[in-house]
Amino acid sequence: MSPEIAVSEESPLEAECDALVVGAFQAEEGPGLTERGRAVDEAMEGRLRRHLEAIGFKADPGKVVLVPTGGAVPAPVVAVAGLGPETEAHTSQVRRAAAASARSLGHAAVLGSTLHSDGPEGAAAAAAEGYLLGAYRFTSHKTSPPANKPSRVLFLQAGAAEVAKGVAYGSATTLARDLVNEPPSLLTPETLAARAVEIATSGGYASKVWDVDALRQDGFEGILSVGRGSAHPPRFIRLDYEPPEPKAKVALVGKGVTFDSGGLSLKDARNMETMKTDMSGAAAVLGAMSALADLQPQVQVVGLIPATENMPGQDAMKPGDVIKHYGGTTSEVLNTDAEGRLVLADALAYASEQGVDAIVDVATLTGAIMVALGGKCTGLFSNDDSLAQELQIATEKEGERNWRMPLFDDYASELESEVADIKNIGGRYGGSILAALFLRKFVGKDIPWAHLDIAGTARSDSASDESSKGGTGTATRTLLAWIEDRG
Repeated sequence: MSPEIAVSEESPLEAECDALVVGAFQAEEGPGLTERGRAVDEAMEGRLRRHLEAIGFKADPGKVVLVPTGGAVPAPVVAVAGLGPETEAHTSQVRRAAAASARSLGHAAVLGSTLHSDGPEGAAAAAAEGYLLGAYRFTSHKTSPPANKPSRVLFLQAGAAEVAKGVAYGSATTLARDLVNEPPSLLTPETLAARAVEIATSGGYASKVWDVDALRQDGFEGILSVGRGSAHPPRFIRLDYEPPEPKAKVALVGKGVTFDSGGLSLKDARNMETMKTDMSGAAAVLGAMSALADLQPQVQVVGLIPATENMPGQDAMKPGDVIKHYGGTTSEVLNTDAEGRLVLADALAYASEQGVDAIVDVATLTGAIMVALGGKCTGLFSNDDSLAQELQIATEKEGERNWRMPLFDDYASELESEVADIKNIGGRYGGSILAALFLRKFVGKDIPWAHLDIAGTARSDSASDESSKGGTGTATRTLLAWIEDRG
C-alpha cells in the first residue's frame, strides 16, 4: 500500500506526527535551513543548526539527517533533507529529497512535510511524487510483508491542487511499477488486457481488446507471429481518453511483451531472468492513462499496447519467416529475439491511421542502448525536432534523464532484405539506431513520432533516489508531463 498523502493547515510547530521533514540548502557558511526549518530550529533553541554543523552536514541532494527534537515540537524527530545549492534548487532536488526521506523514515508511520517551503514552482507536486516513489515496495506475494514505510504524509500548509497533481503522477508510476514487478506466470497477455480494461473502466474511458481471431481478421500478423510459440495467446489493447474540447490528439504505444525467452533465438538463462520487465513500455502507457481522468488535460489520447509472450513453442516464429504487418509492409525475421519491433510495427502502422498529431512509443527495445547510454538514461529517437524538444523538456521536469540519439538515413541500408520490404536486424553495431529505423518504416508519412528506448532504465538492481529495486516505472511521468504541456 502506498502512503496516504494529505494536506494540513497545521504549522510544523503544531503538527502531530512521528517525524517532521524540513529542507536545507547548501551554503558556504553551512547548511541553510528553509523558512519553516528555521522556525523549528528556533523552537529547539538553535540545537538543530548546531547539530548539523557539528556533524558537517553538507545538505547534498538525497542526504537526510535525523535529529531528536527533545519535545520542542510535537514531532519526536526532525529529518533534515538536503536540497543542494539554493540557486540550483529545482523540482528534481525536491523530489529526490522527499524520496530519500521516505526511505530514511521507514519506522515513522506519519510524516509531516515542509519540503515545499521555499521551493521552486511545482515543489509540492514534486515532493508528493517523491514520497510515493521513495516509499514504494512490491510486497504483493510476501506472506508477511514488512511494515517499514510511512503510512501517511501530511503536507503542512501546502496547496491542495498542486499536491493532488503530484499524487496523480506518483500513483501512475507506482501502478506501472506494480505491473512490471508482477510475475510472468500471473501477468500474461490476457491478464494485462484485463488490467487495461479495468483502468479504462475506472477512468471512464472506452477500451477495445483484439483477441487472436480479431487480430487475424484485421491483419496484425506481427503480433500474431511473435505470439505463436506461447501457450498464452496475444492481445492488442486500445484505451481512449477523450476530453470535451481537445486541443490535440496523440497516440501512446507501449511494448507489452510479458515474457521474452528470445523465442527460437533463445536467450541464455541469466539474460532471461529479468525478462518479465519486457512489458515496461506497456506499463508506462497504462500508468499514464490511469492518471488522465484526474489530471484532465485537454488532449485526446489513444493508448495502444501490443501484448504477447515470446516463447519457443511448437509453432514458434522461425528465422527466415516473412511477416506481412498491419498496413501491408513485410519484414524478414532473422532473429526471433528482435521481436519487440515486430509487434510495435503493427501498432505504429495502426496508430498512424488514427488521425493523431503525434505518436510516442515506449519500449525496452535494445541492449545496445545500454551500451551507448548506461543504465540510467533513456534513448530518445525522433523524426521531428519539435517533438523531441517537447519530450526532453517533459523529461527534465520529471527527473527522468534521456539523450537524443541519431536516425542516420544511410544506416537504413543495413536493414534491406532480399525477400521482404525490410529485415528485423542489421549488423553488429549501432543496434539501437537500426531498431529505431526499423520502427520508423511503419510510421505514417509526415506524422511526428518519437521512440523512447527504455531497455536500460526500466529496471534497477538497487534502490536509489526515486528509483526502486526492480521495475522503475520510467517514462510514465514524462508521458504525463508531455501530454499536459500539449493541453
